[in-house]
Amino acid sequence: MTGLPLIIAFIVAIVAMILLISKYKVHPFLSILAVSLVLALLAGIPLRQIPSVIGSGFAGTFTSIGIVIILGALIGAILEKTGAAFKLADLVIRLVGRKHPELAIELMGWVVSIPVFCDSGFVILNPIRKALVRQTGVSSVAMTLCLSCGLYIAHVFIPPTPGPLAAAQALGMENNLLLVIGMGVLCSIFPLIAGYLFARHIGQKIKSADEIAATEETVKTYEELKAEYGKLPSALDALAPILVPILLMGVASFVSMSHADSQLANILIFLGTPIMALSVGVVLAIIQLFRAGKGEAFYTLTNDTLKTVGPILFVTAAGGVLGKVIASSDMVNFITAHADTFKAVGIFFPFLLAAVLKSAQGSSTVAITTTAGIVAPLLAALGFATPVDAALVVVAIGAGAMTVSHANDSYFWVVTSFGELTPQDGYRTQTLMTLVIGLAAMLEVFILSLIF
Repeated sequence: MTGLPLIIAFIVAIVAMILLISKYKVHPFLSILAVSLVLALLAGIPLRQIPSVIGSGFAGTFTSIGIVIILGALIGAILEKTGAAFKLADLVIRLVGRKHPELAIELMGWVVSIPVFCDSGFVILNPIRKALVRQTGVSSVAMTLCLSCGLYIAHVFIPPTPGPLAAAQALGMENNLLLVIGMGVLCSIFPLIAGYLFARHIGQKIKSADEIAATEETVKTYEELKAEYGKLPSALDALAPILVPILLMGVASFVSMSHADSQLANILIFLGTPIMALSVGVVLAIIQLFRAGKGEAFYTLTNDTLKTVGPILFVTAAGGVLGKVIASSDMVNFITAHADTFKAVGIFFPFLLAAVLKSAQGSSTVAITTTAGIVAPLLAALGFATPVDAALVVVAIGAGAMTVSHANDSYFWVVTSFGELTPQDGYRTQTLMTLVIGLAAMLEVFILSLIF
């Protein structure tokens, strides 16, 4: 099966997967694998190749973010044990006030995700989110979505994150990266506002598992919560396991962008890979744990962390299988071959193309790089002749690449799992929010295209 029938089959498969998960309560891992297998058969992938496609999709996800999730979750567990997460939440509250924790976590995520992948950023910042929820009593769902929103916007808009960086290079903007960064920052305004308002609205309607559990317990005062930890670590100690990995990844991104090839550059790039950077964060967190006199809990914390992230990893890997099946089918070739049909829609063409590819195979980075490769030779035909036009195209591609996040996207499972949301609530929150912020971002891009 190829062409339009394949796209229809994909849409039917996604609907079937949603029904299996939400209505018939089939575990997401089995639902995604079953749909992936059926889609592989319908797409005409040779029978002998299907097992290897499934295996490579599963293994590829573990390769890319598996260890990152484990290390980030371990850092979070230690920060919670030592009271460092509580300390960081206290700092945020003092900075923005108790009335605006959602805005604080959204902006924090937006800044962190400029050098760091959104998956890693969510895992790193989740302990702060949870501590802020405990201290302020604000909706856990709203905080989850605000953090997700801030991380996601910077992830698809602002170099040196790999997706927009690759798009800028493909569109001939490698010497105008400052313009692309500035346009990405400017075009973050509408989606940040839209995401914040949506999160606060939906947070009043949906409760996460941790909120439901909290309503069954006696709510403790701030002082009671603080007393449970004893002496809190200093602000610097609390920040180190989070801030140092972020700085290492950020420095590595800029060194890679400069194409330096010295021994120092190689060391910085090595330390700045997500796995190594988070390993440094784990070491700093362990030091903090032992300095707090709680070193005997390290083995238990590690064991509990592995039990917690296990289901997340397997469901995420299943999503990788679906993405690999799509990539191995003829769908991307069909979309590429019919790109001329979309020329009439102007600046909306790269947005729509990226949105289709994003929804089809799950990865925002793949959607951005693939769309940029398709659009690059069409820039002149689409009327994008200036560097400002090209920068707007990069952002339009980014807006499409976050529209929408669902079951074949690893970020969907990271957000819903760590945010303690059911899959069906994940569709009502994370998936719907990414539609809202994607459309808001594209609206801003369109307005700016009329001005510039």
